[in-house]
Amino acid sequence: MTKARLTEQAPVLLASNLMTSVEFWKQKAGFSARLYGEPPDFAILRRDRVFLMLSQAPEDHAIVPYWKIKDKLWNTYFWVDDAKALYEEFLSAGMPIDYHLGIQPYNVLEFGIQDPDGYDIAFGQDLEG
Repeated sequence: MTKARLTEQAPVLLASNLMTSVEFWKQKAGFSARLYGEPPDFAILRRDRVFLMLSQAPEDHAIVPYWKIKDKLWNTYFWVDDAKALYEEFLSAGMPIDYHLGIQPYNVLEFGIQDPDGYDIAFGQDLEG
């Protein structure tokens, strides 16, 4: 019997303002977006083989990023093939950097950003291959 392969993933984040978040990811991180609903209340963003889904949070919902619950915990982590090049691209686009490029104790070249809702999102390159 052939074993099924996982081919992609799509973390889902709530957005306090969906269109603000969509524009952030398009303008600062180079993602494309498909919007759903009228008015839009859901988006699927894509860059290369990476997806991110955003859903409009209810008006009275307080978004609490994970780092506010547990120190240094991301909401989303993306693996990349060239962390330095992506870091430089994001810097030139005016991306809000949460922590700068560096080699972590787990041998990953990594940096982090914060999106409009304060989510910590990391990008890492495995240096062990």
